[in-house]
Amino acid sequence: MAFHPSTLGPIPENETILLVSDYQVTMNQPRSSFSIWKCSHPDCIAYPYAKRALYCRVVQRPLWALIFILGILNLLAVATQYLDYVFRPDRALGVFPGERPSRFSNWFTHGVTPIPCHSHNDYWRRVPLRSALRAGCTSIEVDVWPWGNDILVGHSRQTVLRGTLQSLYFDPLLKMLDTHNESPSRHWPKVMDQEMIGVFSNDPQQTLALMIDFKNDGEQLWPLLVEQLRPFRENGYLTHFNGSDVVYGPITVVASGDAPFHRLMEDATYRDIFYDAPLDNLTFPTEIATDNKTLLDSTYNPSNSYYASADFRTAIGSLSLGRLSDAQIARLQSQVHAAHELGLKVRYWGTPTWPVGLRNHVWSVLVREGVDVINTDDLHGATKQDWKSPHWWVW
Repeated sequence: MAFHPSTLGPIPENETILLVSDYQVTMNQPRSSFSIWKCSHPDCIAYPYAKRALYCRVVQRPLWALIFILGILNLLAVATQYLDYVFRPDRALGVFPGERPSRFSNWFTHGVTPIPCHSHNDYWRRVPLRSALRAGCTSIEVDVWPWGNDILVGHSRQTVLRGTLQSLYFDPLLKMLDTHNESPSRHWPKVMDQEMIGVFSNDPQQTLALMIDFKNDGEQLWPLLVEQLRPFRENGYLTHFNGSDVVYGPITVVASGDAPFHRLMEDATYRDIFYDAPLDNLTFPTEIATDNKTLLDSTYNPSNSYYASADFRTAIGSLSLGRLSDAQIARLQSQVHAAHELGLKVRYWGTPTWPVGLRNHVWSVLVREGVDVINTDDLHGATKQDWKSPHWWVW
């Protein structure tokens, strides 16, 4: 005679009862090939079809497995990048494979092909200025803040760099241009009215757009910037408006953000700082004929502005379907047409950066529709230009 443990009542001898405790597992139970998905919690073992057990198998354990796999992949990526910097010091300096500068050349950009890309927040690069030039970017953006009689570089006042605008950008650029424009030897024949040489050896006449983004205090920053540009001005390195025409030089300075447009317009006969016009708020020009010349009657034109820029999400809208709609492409075409009619170069910031397929799709459409420069934080991804080739994302 046996007794049930809960009732202590008699159990007939001809009945066999297998008692399994809620906290025990039969050791000789065969393991399933998918036992990895089984939870070891006693409740899940005792009640395999309960909500808790199903949630554990279908949601919780696959999620932890995915997190584990992503963690391993991330560790491998970090290790690969570390080894790359250890064994490939050229990449640590922002030099891409196959583009190591020649030790016998005075050109830092020896062998680099200029590419219409805009190095957004350039001061975040491993080597500011030089990384973008080695990548071939023809446009560089620097956020600035006033500090006494100097100009600091950084995204915010709390994150400014140890260097200044002059030490990080102006001094290296001035040294490059002086080196490129000096005669190879004192016996080298002099050429009268020779054009100034820029920073790219493959295209010495290519201008480098240096966008100075005034984060605030534009009235205080303006005279400081004008003064620090004086050596470039005296050597003829700056693109400038001479009262009738725009004369391009090795460096084109563009003021953005909180820059005071009225200060830029004070001198009607000479300007060497240009404005970043609002792309989504341009007035369509009207033509005025004066002295056999056609001028554009608009607030923003090549005599005072270089770029026309806008936030992509604000000007075009979000890409809810993973692509630009017909209405968005029409809006893009209209904005590009208006800027080009004014003689300005088009730039959008805030374009999608992830997933890579969506980013490449947007870049391809922008280039196809005539946008002049790709705004990017990923120099390597932008300058490889493999995103121009057709792929499944574009339709």
